[in-house]
Amino acid sequence: MNTATKRAFLVVLDSVGVGAAPDAAEYGDEGAATLPHVARAVGGLRLPVMERLGLGCVAGLWPGGIPIEGVRPLPQPAGAYGAMRERSRGKDTTTGHWEMAGLLLEEGFALFPPGPPSFPQELVDAFERETGRRVLGNKAASGTAIIEELGERQMRDGGWIVYTSADSVFQIAAHEEIIPLEELYRACRIARRLCDPYRVGRVIARPFVGQPGAFRRTENRRDFASAPPESTILDRLQAAGIRTVTIGKLDDVFAGRGIDEAVHVENNPEAEAALIERAAKAAGTTFIFANLIDFDMLYGHRRDAAGYARALEQADRTLGEVLGRLGKDDLLLVTADHGNDPTFRGTDHTRELVPLLAWGIGLAGRSLGVRNGFFDVAQTLACFFGIEPMQRGVSILGREGR
Repeated sequence: MNTATKRAFLVVLDSVGVGAAPDAAEYGDEGAATLPHVARAVGGLRLPVMERLGLGCVAGLWPGGIPIEGVRPLPQPAGAYGAMRERSRGKDTTTGHWEMAGLLLEEGFALFPPGPPSFPQELVDAFERETGRRVLGNKAASGTAIIEELGERQMRDGGWIVYTSADSVFQIAAHEEIIPLEELYRACRIARRLCDPYRVGRVIARPFVGQPGAFRRTENRRDFASAPPESTILDRLQAAGIRTVTIGKLDDVFAGRGIDEAVHVENNPEAEAALIERAAKAAGTTFIFANLIDFDMLYGHRRDAAGYARALEQADRTLGEVLGRLGKDDLLLVTADHGNDPTFRGTDHTRELVPLLAWGIGLAGRSLGVRNGFFDVAQTLACFFGIEPMQRGVSILGREGR
């Protein structure tokens, strides 16, 4: 292993897709294009840092790519630029992050009908029996809509509001003043075990507060993901003695595996502050993996293009601060896990190509093309840190996977 001190930063702009994937029609997402459509909706975006890295050049990499209004295609960017096509089945958080960590889900997680009921009765019965509370809902719904519909009843009866979405999720909502958080989290751990045979990607705790007509979800959300079925880049780096740090919800997404330090936060401002701090202070050979969730959680699902745009411009400023703290031997990768076009129909994720921007030695001005798999990220990290190649992927630094 190459023991030279170096740091890599992988920043995931959650849901910031750049255009419909080649198989988008299979998911009902033909025509989705999160970043270009957000830019169009607000009359153009100001993203000077990502523009400098080559973001404006990405749309020219495939036929039908849509330019990002306000973001220029520079003739000689300071970074390398590309897009990535997801190979796994699905368009959810877990699938996207696992693939960029080196995995391939050929079957994908199970999806459930809109209902009611959405989940099998035997699963619901077992959950009620083990938690001692009744289930309300059991259907597909928007998280904000279902607590408005069933929140008052939940406060009165003390049951669990259980719902799903277009993703593979078993979501449990409960008012924090009626059911303590620790009981909600304990119920989620029970649900995680019960859901494993049904191939559910994530069990999600969705606590809320307030009164009827004015409920609001809190930042005490927790995700209880299925454990990755094989070693990820986090596992491999940790085994090689390289320090691994996650920022955001990634400790939940990877079920805590392969992580030396987890900075668990549930919003962009705290995640961005932690990212800047680590860029300034992290010493030694380190991998820092950050997720910025607000694009998806606050603006994509709620179809708020203006809010999405503001969050993008703030993230761009944060990336500028991070770049200003990087050394000559460091690597920065910026990408996304799926799309969530706030101008598109519905309220769910969209199957899209995602951007790949890279900064480091020898990367300036390079076109990375359209990569055939998010796992090129993991292979790039394996190459950068000098560990054995991952099973899948092609490094942007030149070393192919076996």
